[in-house]
Amino acid sequence: MKTTKALKAIADDSRMEILKLLLHHNYCVRALANELHLTEATVSQHLKVLREVGMLVGEKRGYYMHYQVEREELHKLAAEISALAEIEYEACKPDAQEDCPSTEKGNCHKKGKCSEETKEFCHGKHTGHDSSEQCSHGKRGNE
Repeated sequence: MKTTKALKAIADDSRMEILKLLLHHNYCVRALANELHLTEATVSQHLKVLREVGMLVGEKRGYYMHYQVEREELHKLAAEISALAEIEYEACKPDAQEDCPSTEKGNCHKKGKCSEETKEFCHGKHTGHDSSEQCSHGKRGNE
């Protein structure tokens, strides 16, 4: 399953509602259409999208196809989202990277007149700098 495609598929409100219903028990297209007050054609299109990303499987029962959530795929998606949430934020430190574009002359939109709060936000906590010192990435060569 491609994570971005799966997220796009469930980003639609109707498809999310279909998933929620199918998590409780399986449904055929007609039953889903009745529950959601949508046409069968609309529900079929939503089911197709969810099937294509691996979120649903269908089982033929007589004339009707009954759908259920592929829970393993849902758990994989949840694990990927959980892993994203665990990534620790690290403040940008332009002085520590030689190729950082914010160290180029004139790139700072503040032109070297950063407040302490902005300096801390942009560069992390600086030690040994007095409050009158200009932000190093905004200094021009002739200043």
